[in-house]
Amino acid sequence: MKALLRQLLRMVSSLLVISFIAFVVITAMPSDPVDIAVRAWNLSATEETVAALRQQWGLDQPFLFRYLDWLSRFVQGDWGQSFQSGLPVLNQFLERLPVSFMLGFCGLGLAVIFAIPLGFFAALKPGGAIDRFSRFLSVFVQTIPAFWSGLMLLWILGAKLHWIRPFAQDLNAILMVILLIALHSTAVLARVYRKALSDFTTEPYFKTALSKGLSMRQVFWRHGNKAALFSLFAAVHSEAGWVIGGTATMEILFNFPGISQLLVQSIEARDQMILQAYVMVVALWMVTISIVVKVTQHLLDPRIT
Repeated sequence: MKALLRQLLRMVSSLLVISFIAFVVITAMPSDPVDIAVRAWNLSATEETVAALRQQWGLDQPFLFRYLDWLSRFVQGDWGQSFQSGLPVLNQFLERLPVSFMLGFCGLGLAVIFAIPLGFFAALKPGGAIDRFSRFLSVFVQTIPAFWSGLMLLWILGAKLHWIRPFAQDLNAILMVILLIALHSTAVLARVYRKALSDFTTEPYFKTALSKGLSMRQVFWRHGNKAALFSLFAAVHSEAGWVIGGTATMEILFNFPGISQLLVQSIEARDQMILQAYVMVVALWMVTISIVVKVTQHLLDPRIT
């Protein structure tokens, strides 16, 4: 229980630090929310209108008071009002988050599912066809941008072969986007899993298991798999950060109505409330993945608290 409380306190403190740094950076951008609202809403830029908007949004208050006020409202579900559209920020995120989370979670989950057999058979026969393929895939995804891969698939499968309808957002497009997101993480996680199994062969109990008459495949799966899975899930946390960027790229490329399109529009318009909410959503995503990874590692090895 004490370890759980310490972990929760650490995560909450991390979110608080992230929120404060993000608030400092975003509010320091060379833009005035009132000017953005006046232009976007076609208001007359009179002194009374400007003063009323600044008072309504608390922009006339000291910086620390503004941060604490925003934080308390954010925790209660009031994420503020978009300076560009005038709509509640939370409503805009609730409309788009399911798409982004569905693509991100499915992509990362599929990567884990694909990485285990790929890494296992690569370790089973070092230098074999599967091992060489996993190495090639790892080099390929590290050198070729995800945007280029998606663009080529759109051109080949959509424009040339007509197997999919570009920007249709149908099942075929969804599956292709998920596969593209999973591609990078599959290659990385498979190599991590393969390395952990290869390291297992240097342990004394590996030779003992072989001397008992077990095959290499049985020894790997019965005795080395748990340690390899532990290493794999440790790498999932770092891959979760890449999935954010990969999901954003695919959303824009395939015109999916996720939060990435909203982010691009908000960066261009300097919409501070949406930018701040986006940072917190990303931070919550990373914290959630961290919790899932730690729970999984604890199930694999109960000695981990």
